[in-house]
Amino acid sequence: MEETLGFWAFSNTIVIPRLLEGMLITLKLTVISGIIGFTIGMFVALMRLSRFKIFNYFALAYITLFRGTPLLLQILFIYFAVPTLININLDSMPAGILALSLNCAAYLAEIFRAGILSIPKGQSEAASALGLSYNQTMFKIIIPQTYRRIIPPVVNEFSALTKETSLVSVISLGELLYVTQRIGAKYLRPWEVYFWAGLGYLIIVLILSTVAARLERSLLLKGGV
Repeated sequence: MEETLGFWAFSNTIVIPRLLEGMLITLKLTVISGIIGFTIGMFVALMRLSRFKIFNYFALAYITLFRGTPLLLQILFIYFAVPTLININLDSMPAGILALSLNCAAYLAEIFRAGILSIPKGQSEAASALGLSYNQTMFKIIIPQTYRRIIPPVVNEFSALTKETSLVSVISLGELLYVTQRIGAKYLRPWEVYFWAGLGYLIIVLILSTVAARLERSLLLKGGV
């Protein structure tokens, strides 16, 4: 029956409704993993810049590990190996979010570090002369000024994260690519299926870019950075 449907009929009745479900999961993975990765990445960047060597070495090891190994391997390790090591049950959704968040944080940490180092040292020296502590200087003066500078690379990382969510299909998490593969295999009509899947990823990336552009304009208008 479905084989006789035209492009639009097949797309509207079969492909788009199911891909929308997968797209929502992809968006959920991107947002949750992005927020967690953003938070972890900021702390890792501060540890990387810390004057305490133990924090510095830990951050460097973390960044090297997650940037130096494939994300697919990290997903498989967290989903299959970690539960056996610590004797817990880990579903595909939390495993996917954990892997994506930890990987994203490693890349964001380097972005944050570069942004912080781009602030002239004279500002830190001035803050110190005014009696501010290292933490006060970092959180009240340095970090607020890095926001606009890091928006473009952070958006690029979130865009990459959106596309990397497709890798969680290997642990049977029903995101966009997983649903796409199942529909394509069932109906043997790859043209319609992969066309709409590609459009779905593109829409998510464009949404992120639009939000980032508005945020950057807002910061410029406020003159905050």
